[in-house]
Amino acid sequence: MRLFTGIEIPDDIKNRLEVLMEHLRPTAHLKWSQVYNLHITTKFIGEWPAERLDELKDALCGIPASGAIEVQIRGLGWFPNPHHPKVFWAGIKAGKELEQLAAVTESATEKLGIARENRAFSPHLTLARIREAAPLAPLRQAVAKLESPDFGKFTATEFRLYLSEPGASGSVYTNLQSFPISA
Repeated sequence: MRLFTGIEIPDDIKNRLEVLMEHLRPTAHLKWSQVYNLHITTKFIGEWPAERLDELKDALCGIPASGAIEVQIRGLGWFPNPHHPKVFWAGIKAGKELEQLAAVTESATEKLGIARENRAFSPHLTLARIREAAPLAPLRQAVAKLESPDFGKFTATEFRLYLSEPGASGSVYTNLQSFPISA
């Protein structure tokens, strides 16, 4: 089983992002994300044995509810940098609570033998992956013409354990269990 934890994005924000992606898609031949899959990853777990799923769920249940997290989806950018990008993303603005959720999830899963992430936590929504060299000037021009890349805000009250399975048009994510983050 390929697993990760994350926060679901509300449908109204997904709808705004879908309009953006439909507008930008013709400008560059990239591997565009499926809008219904957009989420904020808090911990990539990777391959996990099905017979140990309950153990993982118990560890995630043990994460203390620290309070709701105010999240804003705002801004667009590139990873690792704008000159040689591999990912085109929408930004996540949130308080320290989101970073703390990621940190306690790291600690809880590390106790099960899951490797700690080497990179700093950098929340984002992956809108597209750049697998091959592609001319990006038209995409950059279209992004520069956008009035305001602000897609909305919401209050996260839970995080989820997701199963990622390959599908014909990309991965399919299934919520295996939700865990409250607000008391």
